[in-house]
Amino acid sequence: MDMRKIVLVLAVCCAMMAQAATYNYLVFTSTSGTTTAFEVSNLTLTVSGSNLQVTNDEGTVNLVLTELAAMQFSTSADSITAIENVLDGDQPVQVFSVSGVSLGTFGSLVEAAQQLNAGAYVISNGKKSQKIVLQ
Repeated sequence: MDMRKIVLVLAVCCAMMAQAATYNYLVFTSTSGTTTAFEVSNLTLTVSGSNLQVTNDEGTVNLVLTELAAMQFSTSADSITAIENVLDGDQPVQVFSVSGVSLGTFGSLVEAAQQLNAGAYVISNGKKSQKIVLQ
């Protein structure tokens, strides 16, 4: 997996975690439809090769990045509550500097991440926007 894609995944994770103050679980859905919930207390996410390592007080689990379909926060391990402000990575996006200067329109969030330098950006798909950090 391209390093910028990995950084983008982590940036989105961080943005989601910042918005998750009232959510107790981070739920991953695989491409096969299986869901796995993790308590957010002391949660860390680490990318190692093509795996996402999820660690919390209960232990560590490795998830294959290419087999993940969704990641959402939830108030319980049984019900999933999506955070509405997370952009779909396959939609066209407009990119702005944090001071509001337009840096262009890209075919997808991944395409934008591949073409931008390291830094903080605001991305928008016309309906939703969020801040990302590329390293």
